[in-house]
Amino acid sequence: MTTSVLITCVVSYLLGSIPNGLVFGKLLWHVDLREHGSHNIGATNAWRTLGKGPGFLIFLLDFLKGAVSVYLAEVLTGIPFVMILAGVLAIVGHSCSLFLHFKGGKGVATGLGVITMLMPLPSLIVFLVWLAIVKVSGYVSLGSCIAAALVPVLAWAFSYPLEYTVFGVLAAAFIIVRHKSNIARLLNGTESKIHAGHRGNTRG
Repeated sequence: MTTSVLITCVVSYLLGSIPNGLVFGKLLWHVDLREHGSHNIGATNAWRTLGKGPGFLIFLLDFLKGAVSVYLAEVLTGIPFVMILAGVLAIVGHSCSLFLHFKGGKGVATGLGVITMLMPLPSLIVFLVWLAIVKVSGYVSLGSCIAAALVPVLAWAFSYPLEYTVFGVLAAAFIIVRHKSNIARLLNGTESKIHAGHRGNTRG
């Protein structure tokens, strides 16, 4: 069991570390996302820089990093705590990638993949709230922060075990901290709204 837990943790972090935005941006569109827009390798910058299709692809691939990590933990160990740990490591890997000198994205898509596997119904509510906020306001960062903060609330409301609520609190705090520059721009009115397919100096 110890070996299975170790393998799960290592693979989850390595999966999370795969910089999909960078790899596929260069491979398919010959664009280094780090040189455009917010310089972030995540789905939002891919959407803004490359268009809706590439943005959705990067979102899906980053989502799968979180989902596959939790699934792997379930198959290898079946222990809820290890499943949560695998999800945390996938999010950390995405944001502090081994392949990018411990830099990376903000963890939203990967985090959604994690909570989809851990808490399916709450994750659907979180996604719908995120989508509604982004549609109405145009601010992905605002939707992401509010949706992240909603995770521990829903974990508690749906009577999940305490460790799920604790995970929600930690994941939400991590994602919100990763958005601190966006929050500052939201407060002073300089945050960029989401628009597809524009290369330039937008921030996300």
